[in-house]
Amino acid sequence: MSDSLTLSVSNPDDGREPFLRLMARAALVDGQQPFNDQALVDIGKGSRSLLLAERGGPGTGTVVGAAVVGQGELEFVIDPEWREEGLGRQLLEIVLANNSDGPLRAWAHGDHPASRRLAATHRFDAVRTLLQLRRELVETASGGDLPPGFSIGAFQGGADIDEWVELNARIFAEHDEQGGLTADDLRFRMSEPWFEPGDFLLLRDQTGRMIGYNWLKIEPGDDRVGEIYVIGVEEGHAGQGLGRILMNRGLARLVERGCRHAALFVDADNERAVALYRSLGFTEHTIDVQYLQRAPFRRR
Repeated sequence: MSDSLTLSVSNPDDGREPFLRLMARAALVDGQQPFNDQALVDIGKGSRSLLLAERGGPGTGTVVGAAVVGQGELEFVIDPEWREEGLGRQLLEIVLANNSDGPLRAWAHGDHPASRRLAATHRFDAVRTLLQLRRELVETASGGDLPPGFSIGAFQGGADIDEWVELNARIFAEHDEQGGLTADDLRFRMSEPWFEPGDFLLLRDQTGRMIGYNWLKIEPGDDRVGEIYVIGVEEGHAGQGLGRILMNRGLARLVERGCRHAALFVDADNERAVALYRSLGFTEHTIDVQYLQRAPFRRR
C-alpha cells in the first residue's frame, strides 16, 4: 500500500459511514469530538467541504483521516490507529497547497503538542483559546428565585425560532460564529437526534419578551455528560443575577435527565463568564486553540 495520501471531496451521504467511524474512534481516544458542531452543520448545508484522506487509491484505500474546509476555516483529524506516521503533516500540506481562499483559521481540539508543532512549522499563530470546563453534578435546588414577573420555560418552536435568532444575534454581536447563527442553522440543529425542546430553557421578562436562554445538549446514548451548549442574557439585564439563575436551572435539568457531569465551552478571555462558571464549581477539562495562517504555504 502506498505511503502517500489521496484526498477526495466526499458526498456527505456517500462518505457518512467511514466519517462517523473515524469521528467515533478519535473521540474515544482523545476524549472529545474532533470537529465542532458548526463545521458538521455546514457539511450538511453544503457550505463547507468534507474531505476524506485515504492511504492508497481513491475509493479503494483505507480512510485514515478527514478534513472539513470552507468559509476560511479548517479542521482535520487523523485516525488514532494511523498517527505518528506523518500523515497529519501530509493532510495539512495537501489542503494548504490547494487552498485559494486566503489565510485559513484552523482549530486544534485538545491543544496537543503535535498540533502546536504543525502550527509552528506551517506558519500558523494562535489567536483564540477556548476552554472546556466541567463539574460533577449533584442534586440541586431549582436555582434561585426570579424577579417578579420573569419566567423560564421550554422552547416551543414556531415564533420562538425567529425571536431566539434575533436575541442570540444581539447577545453575541461581537462573536461572528455564534452571533451569525440563522433560523436555518437552528432548524438544522432541531433535526439532530440530540435536540430536546425541554432542554432549551428560555427566560422572559414581565412583558413576555425573550431576554435570555440556556440551551442544553445531551448526546443520545451518553447521558454521563450534559453540555451547557450555549447560554446568554441580554446586556440590558446583566448584573441582576439572571445568568446564575439560568445556569442553576440548567444544571438542575441535567440532574433531572440523569447526567453525572456538566460541560461547557467558554473563551479564555471572557473573564466575567469564566469567573461565574468557576464560582459554580467548574474546572478546566480541555483546551482548544484556534490558529491563523500568517503566510502563504510553500512546499519545502
